[in-house]
Amino acid sequence: MKCIHATCVALDGSAVLLRGDSGSGKSDLALRLIDESWDLVSDDYTELEAQGHELLAQAPKTINGLFEVRGLGLIHLQTINRVPVQAVFDLKPLVDVERLPEFTTETFEGLEVPRYTLYGLEASAPAKIRMALKAQTYNLFFNLED
Repeated sequence: MKCIHATCVALDGSAVLLRGDSGSGKSDLALRLIDESWDLVSDDYTELEAQGHELLAQAPKTINGLFEVRGLGLIHLQTINRVPVQAVFDLKPLVDVERLPEFTTETFEGLEVPRYTLYGLEASAPAKIRMALKAQTYNLFFNLED
């Protein structure tokens, strides 16, 4: 099992990891997703474990059920555990987000996971996450080299 610096949220049994520097919008984006009926898996740190062909995410015991909301403090929320990770989103400043990026993956515990870069504080960030998961599921990405 590996612990990484990332917030994790899930919808319908599929989790995403939100990574970024302090102030990049991880918790803010997670809050907006939770407000749209996503579930909290873990805030700020997430444990990852490979099981077969799935990468499972859960909260470390010390922070399970805690969610930091800037300006409000720590809030107790119900969490879900051992959720398969479908993608990782690196949150960067807008100037560092490519308009037409190449598809990339990252390996965790020996398993490849699609990796995307977003500006986490952008109003459309939750919609972009939903779109990326939908495009992955239905193979909707267009390859410019085709």
